Amino acid sequence: MSDYYVKELVVNLSLENANEIIAAALTAGQEAGLLPLTVAVLDAGGNLVAFQRQDGSGIVRQDIATGKAWGALGMGISSRTIRDRLKDRPAFQGAIAAASQGRFIPVPGGVLICNAAGQAIGAVGISGDASDKDEYCAIEAIKKAGFVPHPEDPVEDWRDAGL
Repeated sequence: MSDYYVKELVVNLSLENANEIIAAALTAGQEAGLLPLTVAVLDAGGNLVAFQRQDGSGIVRQDIATGKAWGALGMGISSRTIRDRLKDRPAFQGAIAAASQGRFIPVPGGVLICNAAGQAIGAVGISGDASDKDEYCAIEAIKKAGFVPHPEDPVEDWRDAGL
């Protein structure tokens, strides 16, 4: 009789890392005076690793945050880049939304989590404030956790405008 055992699965984005990213994102939002945020962290397969919703964040924010991260993973680029590339291609946006069964949210706030080799190992999606502000928190959180975000730098317009 052979020994029965379960193989250990390789995890590129641990629960500990995901929780660290969420904590850093919520802290960044609080320090910037943002509205309550909802944060979803997905692994490279699009599976939810960790999720938190601050008190006062609307109930649809979970789906939006997850959709931002899911879209970034699905296309291999940030949700900001998706929005920018598809702004003049509404038919293709609609096709992606249909193919993804509505899990595709092409606005800033979905940021890829990359390792030191530049490989995407997951994504963060944030919803709760203006999309640029959501993206800012995701990028800062990924950096604080020791990973490389894509995109690497947030748009600073909202800070300059005092929004």
